[in-house]
Amino acid sequence: MQEAIASSVSLHPGAVQPSRKKYSTAVILSSVFGFVGIQHFYLGRLGEGFLDLGLTLAWLYCFANGQFLLGAAFLVADGVHALAVTIMLFTGNFRDGDGHVVCYPGQKLDVTRG
Repeated sequence: MQEAIASSVSLHPGAVQPSRKKYSTAVILSSVFGFVGIQHFYLGRLGEGFLDLGLTLAWLYCFANGQFLLGAAFLVADGVHALAVTIMLFTGNFRDGDGHVVCYPGQKLDVTRG
């Protein structure tokens, strides 16, 4: 009986846990809609999602109003952020809103450290 309980509960309270969110969905959303930040809303990272959405709206507004230099700065910041998130997802180093790792298929987690 104790073996069943021990196998269902992590023996390390701060252990790294895999996310319940699908890796493939997160990667597709990040690759296609990375500039807008849709992947953050899917993963439960609302603050980062609103930040990404705000950056997108900022560079669109700046370009529409002829402020090309400021718009380019927002666009570069948004692009770098989207690329960084996508790379972190590809390498299995990104966490969802609950702090769980979004694992790529077959990824092994070190459950002894957090």
